[in-house]
Amino acid sequence: MTAVHVATFLSDRGNTLLIDSDPNRTSQEWSRRGSLPFDVVNEKQSVRASAGRDWIVLDTPARPRSSDLKELAEEADLLILPTIPDVISVDPMIQTAVDLGDAPYRALLTIVPPRPNTDGVTMHRELKGNGVPVFETMIRQTVAFKKAALEGKPIRDLKGRDRLGWSDYHSLGKEILEILENG
Repeated sequence: MTAVHVATFLSDRGNTLLIDSDPNRTSQEWSRRGSLPFDVVNEKQSVRASAGRDWIVLDTPARPRSSDLKELAEEADLLILPTIPDVISVDPMIQTAVDLGDAPYRALLTIVPPRPNTDGVTMHRELKGNGVPVFETMIRQTVAFKKAALEGKPIRDLKGRDRLGWSDYHSLGKEILEILENG
């Protein structure tokens, strides 16, 4: 979900490719069901498809091995590490941060329950308190993401209130650009 929506944001700013290296091929399936504003390929097609692109987004397995993550960090301008705001996810994210050291990455809280629930804010504070770089933007939980996936389009292309989730990804995109510009 995050890779599709980050690639959507970036596609408005240049020629974008999403490489789906997740064994579930979630991004490719999303693309097959509809129309995305960027190309989606698997990792075997990536070398040929990458030429001339302004932006390349890599969708990885949900929990890549530490060695794979370190290898990605050597090549990436920015790693985005989505996590959900629950107590079970705090320790693995802190361990990932330790493994990555000073690599360019940020944790992203996704599927954040609506207020009055404070799980997102609490986990954000917990991660920052443990030295984990965290995006200020959090992605709210909404059923519209499932609807977008079923229709094979980004949430920004849905109608009415279903589009509200796009504001979170738009804010995230602006934050990503700022991080990349400030190195």
